[in-house]
Amino acid sequence: MGRKLLYLFLLITFSAQSQIEQGSLFSEAIGKNIKKYTRNSQNAYANQDFERAEFLFDSLINNVVNGSYLDNFKVRKLSGKKIELYKFEKPVFLMTYASWCTPGVGEIPALNEIAEKHYKDIDFVILFWDSKENVRKSTRDYSSKINIIYVDEKENKNDHIVEIMKHSLGFPTSFFIDENKRIVDVRRGVLHPYNEKYEISFELNYNSFLNGISLLKNLGDDDKDHFASKQNP
Repeated sequence: MGRKLLYLFLLITFSAQSQIEQGSLFSEAIGKNIKKYTRNSQNAYANQDFERAEFLFDSLINNVVNGSYLDNFKVRKLSGKKIELYKFEKPVFLMTYASWCTPGVGEIPALNEIAEKHYKDIDFVILFWDSKENVRKSTRDYSSKINIIYVDEKENKNDHIVEIMKHSLGFPTSFFIDENKRIVDVRRGVLHPYNEKYEISFELNYNSFLNGISLLKNLGDDDKDHFASKQNP
């Protein structure tokens, strides 16, 4: 009986270790490819070849980032208290942001509505690369169902993971992460022209967010087919 229990323990341990070894951390996976990607992407934008730039981004995400595991590092809540990213135990919708980014007029209302509907099953997290003061000013309109956290680089000058997370893919960028911290997909924010109508901005962002979290949760057909058209509050 004792030998069987030992064998079972070793089998479970080996399986768990093998599962972790199959996927690398995000910082490791992208660190091996980011210089080449950045160089090629900058050349594409310099030549105004936006189709190639988009292709390069999609290729990086599909072939390098997806399937890697999010690094764990410390962030702060608006209260100033430090927590680790792995404290969020549900599947995570993580959007990286900064106070100088200008969201589309319908972006925050769309995300608020999505979060209000699905917060019980998914942790909605906005990670700002900014100071506490700037973050507080920029997050007044977010729903209470969305977790606001921030990283002040003045406190993390020597943190390699923070540097990779902030500077590799730009922002706003949305990460869709399963409960095991495996990255399922990464998407850029919805591009919007200046003075875009509220209804159009809301609809584009709503469906983009919903499409992303559908990867993390089985949504009903009614919700999947919902094309939002809201009045500007």
